[in-house]
Amino acid sequence: MKNKLGGRFWLALTIFSLMGQVAWVVENMYFNVFIYKMFNASAADISVMVTASAVTATLTTIFMGALSDKIGKRKLFICSGYILWGVSIFSFVLLKEDVIGKTFAFAGSAAATYISLTIILDCVMTFFGSTANDAAFNAWLTDSASGKNRGAAEGINAMMPLVSILVVFGGFMFFDLNKADSWSLIYTIIGVLVTAVGVLGFFIIDEPKVQSTNGSYLEGIVYGFLPKTVAKNKKLYVSLLAFIIFNISIQIFMPYLIIYYEVTLGMKDYVLIMAPAIIVASVITAVWGKVYDKRGYSFSGLIALICLIIGYAVLFLTRATLPVFIGSLLMMSGYLCGMAVFGAFIRDNIPEGMAGRFQGVRICSQVLIPGIVGPAIGKKILENAQTIIGNDGTASFVPNANIFLAAGIAAIFVLPLLIKAKIKEK
Repeated sequence: MKNKLGGRFWLALTIFSLMGQVAWVVENMYFNVFIYKMFNASAADISVMVTASAVTATLTTIFMGALSDKIGKRKLFICSGYILWGVSIFSFVLLKEDVIGKTFAFAGSAAATYISLTIILDCVMTFFGSTANDAAFNAWLTDSASGKNRGAAEGINAMMPLVSILVVFGGFMFFDLNKADSWSLIYTIIGVLVTAVGVLGFFIIDEPKVQSTNGSYLEGIVYGFLPKTVAKNKKLYVSLLAFIIFNISIQIFMPYLIIYYEVTLGMKDYVLIMAPAIIVASVITAVWGKVYDKRGYSFSGLIALICLIIGYAVLFLTRATLPVFIGSLLMMSGYLCGMAVFGAFIRDNIPEGMAGRFQGVRICSQVLIPGIVGPAIGKKILENAQTIIGNDGTASFVPNANIFLAAGIAAIFVLPLLIKAKIKEK
């Protein structure tokens, strides 16, 4: 049991988790806004992009996680991955008419071509990001923290998505997202920062003692999906099932959240309104990891899930600024606290020395299945959504509050699994 972690660990955890989540927030929440505003993307286009990214992230994590186990190295994959991740983000600067128009002859709609190129570049970026973050960084965190500090470390890791949202929201306030030049500057800044963090990692990350595996690389790839592995680790796989449903709930509404705030609710200053909610939810999430350490999986998981469901209900039923703020605070707190609980419990139940090969199973639960099912449900919910005509004469869909109703219904199905776990604990 590693009960004490040094300052270098906490520094590396904070910097790499934060910068990785900033990059993921730009992809998961603002790539949708990018193609929506720049190329009038439809809900179907957004669903395709989310699904393609989810598949890429999963395959990358499975293969690269097993490879990091086989080699017995985490630091190399993390640092080099972050450097290339940053370069791939910067490449989005090239998605401009004066660059693409000279390279590609448009056979059909120019907007459709740009959307397709965005999806392709998104998958390239996801490959490097998943290698660095989903596979190597998460395996490093599993190797480095255990015992009484697992929840505390996971609490810091789980709060970073909200902190990164705050950072991105705050930074994006200074840009007019209706202008292509603003997006070019955004991609330049994020790309340079992610690359710089990758270089810094060579100096601050301590390589955990991980012995290279004796089995074949192919065995490492499929290990987490074998029936015998499931039979040996039933507690782990039941929690992964709950994690799948939890993340499906999140992916039903998350791709449309910013568009919902800005277009549907008309909250042009949504950043100022949401910032306090994000700050409070981040503090709660950091503390909630310690609640997991003291009270266990089922208690901390049930409270987080109930908070999430209540947040959904408030967002579904209200439109005014104050109740939307309250609903968003409850939703964000439940979401990130739930991520901390599931993340810590899953890491606690991964067999020692096998963190890399189990990252593929984890990413299937967190990204692949939810990334396919969740957006598909959201797309179905929004099939008959209201449309608006922009100044250029093109039509855009308007997300409605039914996405929160659907997300809440999905979240309810997690309750029996957590209640069953509580009964077993007793």
